Amino acid sequence: MSLEAPWFEDFSIGDDLSAVPSITVTDGYAAIHQMVFGDRSRLPLDLVLSRQVTGQDRSLVNPALVSNIAIGQSTIPTQRVLGNLFYRGLRFHRPVYIGDTLTTTTRVVALRQNAIKPGRPSSGMVGLEMHVVNQDGETVLLFWRCPMVPCREENADTGHNDDLSVMPESIDRKDLLAAVPDWNLGLLPAVTEEFSPGNVIKVEARDTVTSAPEIVRMTLNLAMTHTDAGRGIYKRRLVYGGHTISLAAAQLSRVLPSLATVLCWYKCDHVAPVFEQDILNSVITVKGEIATGKGKILDLGIEVYAERGAEAPEAGSDVKVLDWQIAVLVGGKSV
Repeated sequence: MSLEAPWFEDFSIGDDLSAVPSITVTDGYAAIHQMVFGDRSRLPLDLVLSRQVTGQDRSLVNPALVSNIAIGQSTIPTQRVLGNLFYRGLRFHRPVYIGDTLTTTTRVVALRQNAIKPGRPSSGMVGLEMHVVNQDGETVLLFWRCPMVPCREENADTGHNDDLSVMPESIDRKDLLAAVPDWNLGLLPAVTEEFSPGNVIKVEARDTVTSAPEIVRMTLNLAMTHTDAGRGIYKRRLVYGGHTISLAAAQLSRVLPSLATVLCWYKCDHVAPVFEQDILNSVITVKGEIATGKGKILDLGIEVYAERGAEAPEAGSDVKVLDWQIAVLVGGKSV
């Protein structure tokens, strides 16, 4: 494949699109992430507590920062992206600590052209598999995502019609339990009754989306629609999807002080675009829980809604923008 940003016609199954710099996660990365998102997860913020819980001398890196770096490293093939449609089967195999170096390989696993409609330029969905390793070659993260990419020819008919279910949203319980780190979770408070299965928690404190291009640049994200209003279908800069996810994670951390870490994303669907200055709020549904002997796993569904001005597409006060299904690890001390 050439150095030119690829169009949909340029992709083939099995393409390896991994020519990106590795990134060493520094305190600077963590500070910028904290400044933009205001996440209250305790272990990345408190070095003393992080040492006591994890047994490592270095601070834990917020999982949202890890995923943002990995996604940014995977954007060589998606520079022309019209929007990232979804993520599937994202599992953190091991924790990341300050000073770790992350390298992401990106491989094409599926291609499916959108239905051809008169008056609409041709485009297609590109299934990508991302594999992230640390400086020791250990797997940190494995996941799939599906960007929509335009065709070079407006009336192209590529014939690509792959089954996108090759990107699985299910994660085997055995694999989920294997991702639970051997930490001293008794130093964290136990989850409260509010987070019992079946309960719905609406986070009162909302967040206005700011600093979107800065996070894109920090994570080496090359998608042009996030930094150039002229490259997007809405004639406005499209906010990077991980930005919305990170704000949802921060809102979760405000109401779940026992949160130790995020173990996986079963799936994550971007159901509507997000723009700068949108005001986002989260509604959390507790789907279930698993006792592990090392704390408790909670299965959560998080829906994010946007309030946006009349000048924006899909203006309104209750625009659903994200459907995020995750598993988190929570602490074990009585409250």
